[in-house]
Amino acid sequence: MTEEKNKKNNMVKKEAGNGPKKPVDEKAGKGGSVYAQKKRQERTRSRRPGRKGRPDSEFDQRIVDIARVTRVMAGGKRMRFRACVAIGNKKGKVAVGLDKGADVTMAVTKAVNKAKKNFIEVPIVNDTIPHSIYQKLGAAKILLKPARRGKGVIAGGAVRIVLDLTGIKNITSKILGTNNNVNVAKCTIAALNNLKKVELKEKKNLKNNDKPRKDRQSGNIQTEKNEKNKSKKDNS
Repeated sequence: MTEEKNKKNNMVKKEAGNGPKKPVDEKAGKGGSVYAQKKRQERTRSRRPGRKGRPDSEFDQRIVDIARVTRVMAGGKRMRFRACVAIGNKKGKVAVGLDKGADVTMAVTKAVNKAKKNFIEVPIVNDTIPHSIYQKLGAAKILLKPARRGKGVIAGGAVRIVLDLTGIKNITSKILGTNNNVNVAKCTIAALNNLKKVELKEKKNLKNNDKPRKDRQSGNIQTEKNEKNKSKKDNS
């Protein structure tokens, strides 16, 4: 009798378990509420480049040098990271930044922010520099020379990184001093900053037109002073 009662009780429990289930909210989905889903969508949008979350910057950045530096303290050695970063828009604007941080990413971001405060404008004529220049900064010595069209960028190391970011397409260079990437990058920035700016041909023509011209008959230069002297003689 007892066995029959236990079987009946088990049958009743199974039937109760197979009863109607509660309706699942389709809007909530697997991730919970609708509010949580909206937040998740906003995060994914902000991570994609070219959206409102992260605007595309016009400047390209390249790492020139990364080094692990240590500072000896009373309790021991303190390790940090030093990053040298070059940024430019490939249209004549370029800068170099150097900074330290506890992490590599932190050091790079600090170096980029530092470089954005020290932009220089490089004069570019026919995709090359207007004249040759020799620059010395500390132990670094660099020689830059203009090149004809189709020659390309003949440079290496940190010099090539800086020249590519400026937008110069034809140039020849030579590192004559130290091979330290940080000092070489700073020296190239100093050399590009010391280039003379070339005036446009239209402005030169305007200035030449303002100068006194030679008289075709006599061959003498007529100036305002000569005209005044003539007028004084006639009056006397």
